Amino acid sequence: MSNSSHSTNNTSNPKLTAQQQRVLFEKATEAPFTGTLLHNQDQGTYGCANCGQQIFSSKDKFDSGTGWPSFSDVTDQGKVKLIKDNSHGMTRTEVVCAHCGGHLGHLFDDGPSPTKKRYCINSCSLEFGKKG
Repeated sequence: MSNSSHSTNNTSNPKLTAQQQRVLFEKATEAPFTGTLLHNQDQGTYGCANCGQQIFSSKDKFDSGTGWPSFSDVTDQGKVKLIKDNSHGMTRTEVVCAHCGGHLGHLFDDGPSPTKKRYCINSCSLEFGKKG
């Protein structure tokens, strides 16, 4: 895990909404229980809304009750970067897309077995690809 701040690619997709721009490149957070993918139960993959890199699978999604989509694992550890985040008076682990540097959310150690991880991800930072 990196301790240093990172710079994002900032080559953003012109199809992103203003909210997606704020979350992905200014590290904003969408309001809880408002995301379009929070209650999505379709089978498929979740990718970065900016660059499209597939990061999460529906098989690892669970309802954490926090108001944001939560995943117990990533499809490949190399698809995200984990960065120590001391903002807002707390220590957390920020999750960013390894390809474009877009802010996705945060990682916590209170998830289900076997990983005990909870990737708490902003819905608007993701795009969903339904399994055929």
